[in-house]
Amino acid sequence: MTQPLTLTSLPLFPLGSVLFPGGVLALRVFEVRYLDMVRKCQQAGAPFGVVSLTQGSEVRQAGAPDEQFSDVGTLAIIEQLDTPQPGLITLQCRGSQRFRITQRSHLPHGLWIADVGHLDDDLPVPVPADLRNAATALAQVLHTLRQRDPDAALAAAPTPAQLDDCGWVANRWCELLPVPLALKQRLMELDNPLVRLELVGDVLERTGIAPSP
Repeated sequence: MTQPLTLTSLPLFPLGSVLFPGGVLALRVFEVRYLDMVRKCQQAGAPFGVVSLTQGSEVRQAGAPDEQFSDVGTLAIIEQLDTPQPGLITLQCRGSQRFRITQRSHLPHGLWIADVGHLDDDLPVPVPADLRNAATALAQVLHTLRQRDPDAALAAAPTPAQLDDCGWVANRWCELLPVPLALKQRLMELDNPLVRLELVGDVLERTGIAPSP
């Protein structure tokens, strides 16, 4: 059995959201600890880790206890970085590989870093016939988003291969659906993309977004 890939001293960005592999994340960065982090990541062509908060807030507050966050997160690759004004950086990132934290530490200036091990990517699993409605409804939603805002990151036209991939369809729905953060985190952590899409399909059926055939 091969040893899992590891990454040491990965800088972390705890957020009140979950980043899925293949997903797009837009950030406005103004805290000193993160301004320095994203500049260094950009210069080195290195990712940072996005983890979902379980306690605390995204913005550090004086006297507040340390943030608490999930052990499983997603690598964020910086695709675009702009500095519209001093002390502010806007980012567009894309989710890459999932990871599990093996050790974490809090630096004096507030940045979290961690040693992590990579989790396996989703295996490509075709969307079964009983879940095709989920893929069809997703294509319609993305088409509507594209019409409303052609520049929206989520509105990029999906390929037929993406719409026939359980993991990709499930992940995009997880980003779009207004479900609790803890549920999104559990769905992201699942190592079976078909099970993830089946659970998403249950939500779509209950809400009437994509009734079963």
